[in-house]
Amino acid sequence: MAAVALLPTKGNATPDRSSPIFGVTIPEGYRQWELIAPAEEAAPLNEIRAVLGNKVAVDAYQSGTLPFPDGTILVKLAWKHIQSPDFRPASIPGAATTVQVMVKDSQKYADTGGWGFGRFINGVPVDEAQHRTCFPCHEARAKAHDYVFTRYAP
Repeated sequence: MAAVALLPTKGNATPDRSSPIFGVTIPEGYRQWELIAPAEEAAPLNEIRAVLGNKVAVDAYQSGTLPFPDGTILVKLAWKHIQSPDFRPASIPGAATTVQVMVKDSQKYADTGGWGFGRFINGVPVDEAQHRTCFPCHEARAKAHDYVFTRYAP
């Protein structure tokens, strides 16, 4: 797991919780959003992931709307993939690794396909260097799907 540099604080010694470059934060109440799709990431990450979406995202997925409309927010939760101690054939989430956020605002994020990105470990955004890798990866691999990897799992 990458080390996290603490960001400068604002007022009352509260760490800045917005991502460098994009200013994306972890959305309030996101754990109550609908599941878009689960995923498994193979080695070397070896993670179980779940992508959640706000209502705008869910509506877009269900109607097949591309590009995604402004206001779409996707949140990816990731945990280490471990074997269940109770049921050997099963895999379960282990330690949480990251929360990753994509926010669609075609004007604010015009230079990155309309998307702003945030990657957080323990609620704190990772450094700017890591955030600079977000869009190039999405651009190289998911441009035809509005830069989004995740497909809806009905």
